[in-house]
Amino acid sequence: MEIFIISLLCIFLAFSLLSIQRNRGKAVEKLPPGPNPLPIIGNIHQLGKQPHKSVAKLAQVYGPIMRLELGRKTTIVISSSTAARQVLQKQDLAFSTRALPDAAHACNHSKSSVVWLPVGNQWRSIRKILSSYIFTSNKLDANQHLRISKVQELVEYCNKCSESGEAIDIGHAAFQTSFNLLSKTIFSKDMADLYHSTDSKELKDLVWNIMLEAGKPNLVDYFPILSCIDPQGIKRRISVHFGKLLKLFDGMLNERLELKRLGNSDDNTDVLEQLLKLLQTNEIDKPHINHLFMDLFAAGTDTTSNTLEWAMAEVLKNSETVLAKAKAELTQVIGKGKIVEEANISKLKYLSCIVKETGRLHPPVPFLLPRQVVEDVELCGYTIPKNSQVLVNAWAIGRDPILWKNPLSFQPERFMDSEIDVYGHDFELIPFGAGRRKCPGLPLAMRMLPIMLGSLINCFDWKLEGGIATNELDMEDKFGLTLAKFHPLRAVATPVVP
Repeated sequence: MEIFIISLLCIFLAFSLLSIQRNRGKAVEKLPPGPNPLPIIGNIHQLGKQPHKSVAKLAQVYGPIMRLELGRKTTIVISSSTAARQVLQKQDLAFSTRALPDAAHACNHSKSSVVWLPVGNQWRSIRKILSSYIFTSNKLDANQHLRISKVQELVEYCNKCSESGEAIDIGHAAFQTSFNLLSKTIFSKDMADLYHSTDSKELKDLVWNIMLEAGKPNLVDYFPILSCIDPQGIKRRISVHFGKLLKLFDGMLNERLELKRLGNSDDNTDVLEQLLKLLQTNEIDKPHINHLFMDLFAAGTDTTSNTLEWAMAEVLKNSETVLAKAKAELTQVIGKGKIVEEANISKLKYLSCIVKETGRLHPPVPFLLPRQVVEDVELCGYTIPKNSQVLVNAWAIGRDPILWKNPLSFQPERFMDSEIDVYGHDFELIPFGAGRRKCPGLPLAMRMLPIMLGSLINCFDWKLEGGIATNELDMEDKFGLTLAKFHPLRAVATPVVP
């Protein structure tokens, strides 16, 4: 035991000396300010259970470009729209490389994922596939009937629950709808059944567990020497989750290949069929296809369902103002009790403002996925050292009192006469990121969210489960790679008579 303690002290001493030497080497540079780090651990102790909030408070003291020493990793946190514009637009190429968390290496995901691949030929090839076969305007227009069909199924599910007075888990229902939309678009079949919730709940839990594990502060990321032992077990657990999804997708792919072998899939025009054509010409291989599916389903379902849940929570919490205005607009534009269609979205100005305001207060990913600089970079007069991790705190920017009046209040009206939008051009509002690394699924999300939200508002009246008053609705969040409600939103629907 004494030998172990002495060895441990020697390791700590070595780390301390290296840290001192590293900091002396940086003294001649103008590094961003930040709180003084402790030996060995640096500023890890200041992250807490909700790092997006803890770091936002630190930024109020140390400024919008702040340096944290998280173990052996220098991390630069961006907390203003001005600095975010520099990182994500004006100097986008210098900041375009991803900082790879240890969890991303599970099942070799980092070697095939469009999310984590460095900008290069392989990354461009996969992005081109996304833009050519899934998220182009023509493809989205052609699949409009699928989205309306899934919203109709969501409304039917809510109607069925209302007959028995059963409360609806809004986030869970939104997840199933989003998951089935993607599976119908990609595989031409539903993979989550609204009426048989056990299987779909397992899928939702699986995706959320991936986001939860990926978002946890991981000691291996701060001390790479620990990667061989994975002390928190994060990589081991996420490997299990990844493995289940990859097995699911590989089964779908092999099933289609067998159908093609038997000559029974000629009529398919879905995404999988297009990818199999690329597979035959060696433009993509099976691992990249399966990992692409994992990116799409993990990111596309969790972020959409969380945003829808937050939007409904804010609408119900502000029932006398926001909900009343939304219902009035929907009644005037499309008529009471009707499902919203995509052709209506441009006419529903207030509904669009609700979606924007939700993105401001509750961005799907509080810290945009981490970047890394591969060489020293000058940023707003500071030197960002080589290999630094760079985090953009979209949550803090959306609540910046310099940018937003009454920033903690849910006020969709603030966007009524504003040109600010979520597409990555206005850095006050970047819930989906910006620049070459922004979320490729943004066009789909901005079609799906308004018709889901508008239909739930227009087709039903809502009461919180257990008779809870709407102004007492708990709005606490839980931190992961994505930001979910700590307590799921559960409400009873009463159909609106047209």
